[in-house]
Amino acid sequence: MAENRPLADRMRPTSLDMMVGQEHLFGKNGTLRRLIEGGRIGNMIFYGPPGTGKTTAANIIAEMSGLTLRRLNATTASLSDVKDVINDTTGLFGSSGVLLYLDEIQYFNRKQQQVLLEYIEDGRVVLIASTTDNPYYYVYKAVLSRSSVFEFKPVGTDGISVVLRRAWDTLNADRRLSKVASDEALRQIALRGGGDVRRSIGLLENAYFMTDDELSADAARELSANSLGNYDANDDVHYDLLSALQKSIRGSDPDAAIFYLAKLLEGGDLISACRRLQVIASEDIGLAYPMAAAITRACCESAKELGLPEANIPLSHAAILLATAPKSNTAHIAYAAAAEDVHAGKGQEVPKQLQSPMFEGYKYPHDYPGSYVKQQYLPDDVKNNVYYRFGENKTEGAARAYWENIKNK
Repeated sequence: MAENRPLADRMRPTSLDMMVGQEHLFGKNGTLRRLIEGGRIGNMIFYGPPGTGKTTAANIIAEMSGLTLRRLNATTASLSDVKDVINDTTGLFGSSGVLLYLDEIQYFNRKQQQVLLEYIEDGRVVLIASTTDNPYYYVYKAVLSRSSVFEFKPVGTDGISVVLRRAWDTLNADRRLSKVASDEALRQIALRGGGDVRRSIGLLENAYFMTDDELSADAARELSANSLGNYDANDDVHYDLLSALQKSIRGSDPDAAIFYLAKLLEGGDLISACRRLQVIASEDIGLAYPMAAAITRACCESAKELGLPEANIPLSHAAILLATAPKSNTAHIAYAAAAEDVHAGKGQEVPKQLQSPMFEGYKYPHDYPGSYVKQQYLPDDVKNNVYYRFGENKTEGAARAYWENIKNK
């Protein structure tokens, strides 16, 4: 008799050694493994795509630490649910401490996250929050500052194949059958899971029940042909594609740019493509064609509103525009140079004439010819530093001519 629990749930690892993927976190020298085995269980934020082991990791950490695990999903949970968890800390079941696993924390608003902060600050709960979005955009900064952030990456094909072999054997055992699946057949299913273990197991179940005696690689390709195309989401492939897209655009190769964009979009990765194109518009095209950032933003918003497959139309517009546009990274370089001085502790005291509210000695540029008057803006210890240098392109060349004309006056 087959067990009623979902197969993906039954395949969940119960120890760090059983985890697949996330070698940088749970491998022999993985950051999280060293922390956990060293007895350090603090507040954590896990972020990454679905099906990469975030919930599984929380379960294992709770088991290893002896803490009572409570789960909430921020899409449906309220503050009263959080308070119920806190009440556990004073009862019998919370005597050893409570670990709250909060899934999709980005759906908690600022007020809810502030209330949560109160409980993690005084140590009543240990928080592990997970999100598929960038936590630096969606998680309240005070919660971030009290948590360690760990990125979960898409699981590689080899790792998923190991889980699929276990899942296939489990299905055979449940039904007392001996169906056969070749290693290449399982690999083809793993490839089409897009780095998502849970999704891959779902595809495997479909393949199992549609197979009479033996699942071949060709049959696996046919059964899962419409899942994610040929998008190979090995551990590094997803990030390699984004890197290749940016390097192709930076190198002014529209053909390569459109190819790597197609690889991402045919794999269903709309959001990452939009994010990277917007970065490229300012990092690599920048001041050589300032409107590129606005146009790319509009194309990305249009793409997200349209959804796939039509999203490829505005994103193709953006990618080819960026690849064929003049290039400048002067703004990016200027910021990096200024940030280096900031991190070195320089410029602590803002010049008096720039301070509010008195503005002692401040000269209002619009009161002077050409709206320019010479005065000191940088702090004394960096007043002679030059962070921005004009690029060799038409737009920045025109700005340089204006700058030199105004200052010479």
